[in-house]
Amino acid sequence: MLRPEQMSKVSVTGSRGVMPEVIEAVHDLRLLHVTEYDGSWQEEFGFETGSPIEGAESASDKLVTVRSLKSILGVEDTDSGRQRIVPDDALGEPLEEIQAEVNELDDRRAELENELRAVDEEIDAMEPFVDLGLDLDLLSGYETLQVVVGQGKVDPVERAVVDADDISAYEIFSGERTHAVFGRPVDGADEMALADALVGVEFTTLEVPDASGSPEEHIRDLEQQKREVESKLETVESELHDIAVEEGEFLLAAEERLAIDVQKTEAPLSFATTENAFVAEGWIPSERYNTFAGTLKDEVGEHVAVEELERAEFSRDGHDHAREDVAESGGTVAATDGGTVSMANDDPPVVQKNSGAVKPFELLVQAVNRPSYYEFDPTIILFLTFPTFFGFMIGDFGYGVIYTAIGFFLYSKFDDGALKSMGGVTIAAGLFTTLFGILYGEIFGFHLITQYFWEGLLGLSHPPIEKGLSPATAEWALGWLTVSVAVGIIHVNVGYVFDFFENYQLHGPKDAVLESGSWILMLNGLWIWIFSDALGGVPPEFLFTTFAADGLIPLGFSGFSFIVGWGGFGLYILGAVLLGMGELAELVEFAAPLSNVLSYTRLGAVLIAKASMAFAVNLLVFGVFVTGEGSEAEWHFGLGHMYHVGDMYHGHEVTDVLFGGIFHSGAAGVVGGLLVLVVGHLVVLALGVTSAGLQAVRLEYVEFFNKFFEGGGRAYNPFGYDREFTTED
Repeated sequence: MLRPEQMSKVSVTGSRGVMPEVIEAVHDLRLLHVTEYDGSWQEEFGFETGSPIEGAESASDKLVTVRSLKSILGVEDTDSGRQRIVPDDALGEPLEEIQAEVNELDDRRAELENELRAVDEEIDAMEPFVDLGLDLDLLSGYETLQVVVGQGKVDPVERAVVDADDISAYEIFSGERTHAVFGRPVDGADEMALADALVGVEFTTLEVPDASGSPEEHIRDLEQQKREVESKLETVESELHDIAVEEGEFLLAAEERLAIDVQKTEAPLSFATTENAFVAEGWIPSERYNTFAGTLKDEVGEHVAVEELERAEFSRDGHDHAREDVAESGGTVAATDGGTVSMANDDPPVVQKNSGAVKPFELLVQAVNRPSYYEFDPTIILFLTFPTFFGFMIGDFGYGVIYTAIGFFLYSKFDDGALKSMGGVTIAAGLFTTLFGILYGEIFGFHLITQYFWEGLLGLSHPPIEKGLSPATAEWALGWLTVSVAVGIIHVNVGYVFDFFENYQLHGPKDAVLESGSWILMLNGLWIWIFSDALGGVPPEFLFTTFAADGLIPLGFSGFSFIVGWGGFGLYILGAVLLGMGELAELVEFAAPLSNVLSYTRLGAVLIAKASMAFAVNLLVFGVFVTGEGSEAEWHFGLGHMYHVGDMYHGHEVTDVLFGGIFHSGAAGVVGGLLVLVVGHLVVLALGVTSAGLQAVRLEYVEFFNKFFEGGGRAYNPFGYDREFTTED
């Protein structure tokens, strides 16, 4: 799981005459991630990039046609039924007939849509004249009058007309927003005298329609015309829909068949070829080499040679190369072991080896980048830590069940892709949230699991762990900070150890010690020093009591001795010296082991924050009363009814009431309380994703990945096609 699937680079060499058969066999196997020929053999050996096989252009043109028809008809992948065979003759005249019919209908649809758009625009343009209330034939056709229709404020318009020297008389007719200005120009005035008079006035002129009668009648005529166009358009749409239903399955199958044909016929574009031979190279999973070579031999016989050129080790300097030696001999090409010529120098593609519940977490890794072939795949670590971090911070049975249900919906609803993977991640996060909720004894912030399971069924006085909100359990809040630091030390150490082994394999032991071992020494040395008596009373006491024999988590650890502590500081100094020997500039990061680990205290901080939010919602709704005093005080929700000061609750006197609760304030309070309860917990549920989820991801990406992960791997994309709509049987 920590390493990708091992890949082998293979060479397939043969005569040009068998190239189509080889392409067919390799395509069916779906194993070869083809390496593009880089032209490096052209000058020395005369190899050129191959040309498409006959029929490539025709298949490509038909594929464009089919995809255009699919787009026009709105055919979706879900419209497919059974798989079908698509013979060659079906891609000839039948396809042309469908194309002709669809194109004709599509052109007709475009014409009608344009016509409909024009009618709508004309109706919109007529609305101001309806507002004006004058017949359309009254607005034009005069010899001695000029008319301007528009929208604006009537007073500035009238003032402009009054002041115009070229207008001897005028009349203005107005609707609510539209005005018609009639003006008689003086003798010899310009035919645009009235329009010129309105220049500079905030008045938007409108073009008078070439029509007669009332605007209302004209709109009715236009609306009737619109209905007729819509009816014709509906008929065309119906005919196109019928074609889509009738031919949709064929078009999907034809597209797939043609896409496969294009793949096969254009495959030689990646090959190195001469007049009589070809060479193809690519990567396959090493364990599938025998299957690959055996199948080609069965299909093509001795006319093709398959050779394993390189079995890529998981280190750049550790390759066991077996390069091909290419030479022309009698018009043929041979590939043999021991040479130094390579068709192209490319890194192997990456196939992450994760399965089952771990595989969905590849999504979180690939959100940063696909792992390089030469580095560790951290997916399994994310599978172990991300749900744990998330569940620890939320830690509630009720929220956990909801998260799990959401994840199950996503995982079962989608067949593949990011949403399905996100569903798997959400299921894991939800299950851990549920588990921690049981350990905390909480469901939606209520201590019902504590009351009925841990105390009632098992007879314990409290759940195994507490969140630390009440004064009686406050020491847990500090304890979780210690736990967060311990988790951070372990998690960061794992990252540095990964980096150590990667550097060891890529560059050797010296670089591994200087670049990675130095950080391991600094990290552990510094925290041994902090968790010791060497600093006296500087470190907070809870660092030493949390794991003590009588502490919250009794592991028997109460700190390192004075001597061990200073020994740890010596390791830190040694690590810094080694780091400076490797890369002096990195010494500016000397405090990183401290800051990186302290960053994990966000685990405890978010735990308290989320618990406080749920507590606040429940306090508002049901109220909280207190038993005990001072550091022994415990808080309880008034679920059944609200207790008052002096009442007895399970043998303990109620000493205070923090809040009476909306729920206990009458009938309106019940309704309002339920609303606050539902909305409040939905908000907490959503914020759990944006806070706990993002904080957990940040710890993985920033504090963990940064120690060893670079990414940049290529996805494994084997030559072939995963048939969905077609079959050859």
